[in-house]
Amino acid sequence: MEKGRVFGFGVSTTLPGATSTTTSAPGFCFGGAEAAPSPAFGVTSTGFKLTNERTKEEKTERVVEIPTFTGLQSKLECEWRDVQWTEEQKKNLMKTVGSYKPSCKDVLRARVLLLGPVRSGKSSFISSVQSLFNGRVTNRAMVGSSLNTSFTKKLQSFSIRAQKGEDSTRLVLCDSMGLGDGDMTGLTLHDILSVIKGHVPEGHKFSPDQPVGTETPGYVKTPSVGDKIHCVAFVVDASKITSYNKGFSSTFKLLREHISELGVHQVALLTHVDQICQETAKDISLVYKSLSVRETMNKAGALLGMSTSYIVPVKNYSSELDLDVNTDVLLLSAVDHILQYVDLFFQDYVPQQTGPKLF
Repeated sequence: MEKGRVFGFGVSTTLPGATSTTTSAPGFCFGGAEAAPSPAFGVTSTGFKLTNERTKEEKTERVVEIPTFTGLQSKLECEWRDVQWTEEQKKNLMKTVGSYKPSCKDVLRARVLLLGPVRSGKSSFISSVQSLFNGRVTNRAMVGSSLNTSFTKKLQSFSIRAQKGEDSTRLVLCDSMGLGDGDMTGLTLHDILSVIKGHVPEGHKFSPDQPVGTETPGYVKTPSVGDKIHCVAFVVDASKITSYNKGFSSTFKLLREHISELGVHQVALLTHVDQICQETAKDISLVYKSLSVRETMNKAGALLGMSTSYIVPVKNYSSELDLDVNTDVLLLSAVDHILQYVDLFFQDYVPQQTGPKLF
């Protein structure tokens, strides 16, 4: 559904001295941003206010009552994904994430790499997840405001700390330089694969003209399974899906092919979903009733070359100072979704034999 398009039923109105006119019901946010009325139409609390050009001289107005369209509303009553928006669900998800342990005995913590275009919300997602465990909004992963370049320049790993008095979770979210529009403006394919394989040391500052290699300070020549990335989460901005450079589609698909060859599963986070629907912005629990969000997810799937079953919407904390239970549930659901695919990596992992085979 294109931005600005409004879902509604056609209403035929015929007034004395006016020709038959067909118009639409007032815009519903779930179908996109509300469209502006045409010059001949205005919207009142009770319906459309129609001013006919031929009656302007008489300075008269007529109001046409618009009935409630229960048929349209019923299509939005059921969420297209089932989520319990409660404090209890938040606590259950926090317990699930907080108690998670990698199923591989050789790995202490699961490592997840976030990849996405500049300003897609990678660092904000990390800070938002950490905030809900801290009990207040904080920005542990530095978030920048540069429009054209990535604020994050180096590989940074963030252990998600549990609530006060508890040990840190077994989850590590890895932040990295954003993907640019060209080879010299962002993270390269070579360096991405080096990170996933576990060769890149913590804190390494990326430079497109200095690819990671054996001469890189701190280069890990023989990484353990614990040094590697166990899942990749692509991050894309819902408000920019239709404006991303066309080259990103082929970039994502090329990345996914190479990452899959390494046996690493991939998911995707659709950020800023509150910016594409006014009702969702007011109440994030309506996200799975939003037709606009659902259609944007389909576009994200086409951009990434993956099924929408791998994609989850999220709202990061940005200007807020206080936590919101619905935002937390959505964030925790995303983390839980990621951990399911982390487990698939460990299920498929076969330890390399270090000694001679015994017959």
